[in-house]
Amino acid sequence: MSSSSDPTGAAYKKAVENLGLKPNIAAALEIPDRELKIEIKYKKDNGEIDSVVGFRVQHNNTRGPFKGGIRYHHHVDIEEVRSLATLMTWKTALVDIPYGGGKGGIGINPSDYSKTELERISRKFFRAIDPIIGVNIDIPAPDVNTNAQIMSWFMDEYSQTHGYSPGIVTGKPIELGGSEGREAATGRGTALITREAAEKWNIDLKGSKVVVQGFGNVGSYAAKFLNEYGCKIIGVSDISGGLYEPGGFDVDELFDYNYEKGTINGYQQGKKISNEELLALECDFLIPAALGSAINKQNVDSLNCKIIIEAANGPVTGDAADKLWKKKIPIIPDILTNAGGVTVSYFEWVQNLQQFKWPESEINEKLEQKMVNAFDEVYTMKKNKNVPMRTASFMVAVDRVSTAFALREG
Repeated sequence: MSSSSDPTGAAYKKAVENLGLKPNIAAALEIPDRELKIEIKYKKDNGEIDSVVGFRVQHNNTRGPFKGGIRYHHHVDIEEVRSLATLMTWKTALVDIPYGGGKGGIGINPSDYSKTELERISRKFFRAIDPIIGVNIDIPAPDVNTNAQIMSWFMDEYSQTHGYSPGIVTGKPIELGGSEGREAATGRGTALITREAAEKWNIDLKGSKVVVQGFGNVGSYAAKFLNEYGCKIIGVSDISGGLYEPGGFDVDELFDYNYEKGTINGYQQGKKISNEELLALECDFLIPAALGSAINKQNVDSLNCKIIIEAANGPVTGDAADKLWKKKIPIIPDILTNAGGVTVSYFEWVQNLQQFKWPESEINEKLEQKMVNAFDEVYTMKKNKNVPMRTASFMVAVDRVSTAFALREG
């Protein structure tokens, strides 16, 4: 991948250069520890035998067990899974939780399969990766098109062989050892990072204008919490299109509508606009929370925001990021912004190991502490080295992993 399409790889290289990391250490930290490709044979509801392909990549466990989600999507391939596993190493290091990076996926569109077929595929996949995972080895989690039910199947499959093991996955239902606050964690973390950015860039959060592209789990919760901070959410979108309300939406009502319907389509408040019109709205904070590469060289010149908060993974391409840096529009990167999810996953795992349950208030307090500490470290690095927030984030993370690597390999 080129730096224009792979800002993560480019940021790693810039971090290595700025840190003065030795080439042999930089190479060792970039190469995954293990990559597994699996043919999953399963029986369809009509009795026929079929097969699909799955992957698990374990990138680095210098600072702790591999950690990362498993996604079900027809575009899943080894390159995507490898890239995401690598990103998880840096993300967990950035928020200073004792994990390394991992990722997995199966190349299917879940809507093409019945629930029973999905269960057979899920259990077969987890059975296949059983030899390389464990409560202190590799802990999967939900990702694109996977959920608490699939994590329940994973946990049950593993527990049949190893005994009751709720800590083998995170993102489980509360009834099976899941954590309070997990559903809202990534959106809450996004709102916390936006609050901290407002303070550093001298933007009054109360009354500030926010545009959220992508009103799924992350975007909707981010809007909900930012509304509680006093922000005006003036634009939102999902796959059905965008809505614009210059005076600000009734976010609680919009959140409930979207939660019930699964879409903002049909919501009565606001003017219908296209996705491109949404991205061009004048605002203080633009929060891309949908797909990767949403902001690119074709539309970057039309943006009219003061700060971009990356809630999705890789929503700003490398060439667009370079233009924004020259225009002095800060980007708060995905590796920092959306780390709330893996942070609360860590809290879930700790509770499982302790066989003790924390109240949601304590989880939210611990999450805020982790996110604010990480933001402060990145902002200090940015100021000291005069680099973009993305490069500063990778510098903090890579330095943390490389220091641990040197101590272990000594």
